Amino acid sequence: MLKLTPRQQTFLDKLFDLYRESKGPVHYSTVAETLGVNKFSAYDMLKVLEEKGVAASDYVLNNEQTGPGRSQVVFYPTNKAAQFLTQLREEMRYSSEWHRVKERILRKLSKATQDNPTEVVQEALSNLPETKTPLNYCAEMISVMLLNIKQRQDPKLLPALASTNKNGLIGLGTLAGLSLGSILSNENNDAKLVAKLTAHIQSFQSQLTELSDESLGKLSALLNDALNTLQLKPDYMAA
Repeated sequence: MLKLTPRQQTFLDKLFDLYRESKGPVHYSTVAETLGVNKFSAYDMLKVLEEKGVAASDYVLNNEQTGPGRSQVVFYPTNKAAQFLTQLREEMRYSSEWHRVKERILRKLSKATQDNPTEVVQEALSNLPETKTPLNYCAEMISVMLLNIKQRQDPKLLPALASTNKNGLIGLGTLAGLSLGSILSNENNDAKLVAKLTAHIQSFQSQLTELSDESLGKLSALLNDALNTLQLKPDYMAA
């Protein structure tokens, strides 16, 4: 996901609101006035947003002036800005119910230890909703990948899970790599299940790059708790 500082997000939000209200590009002095900042500071910040691809600028004629030099710089949000703000709001809305969702996933994993692992993986894949926020989808996929690793009962995979103990993209990406490697190395797998699981793992890896640092932290904490629930943590990780 695009990384913006809180101040940059504030300016982007305001630019988006003003653009929607005026139904057209906005002069940087208008942004400055509504945020109570110096107009040159507003201009500099909008140029930063332009460099990040969430704002664009243009020159228009100022009808209130005559003579040469009548053009002025105006800014407007790009499609990338709309996508960023929409996803950010979805993450914020989903974060409010994160605790409940996390507990549901951990309960499901706890129950899965008593069932047929292969059937559990197939059921988990079939129950993945088609439309989910990236955070929701990745949370569900963590459980799917761990169940897939558990059903392999490969003694070499357990120590390898120690490398997933790192926060953020590194640990989560390692989990995806281990799960993908485990299915590709087994020639006895059901071809359809392999294809489906592989596609979802690749989607998981792609979705991770779209998440905020806060969401990645939530997923790392979920992964840690899920490893404990499934008793997949080596002793030296459980300390």
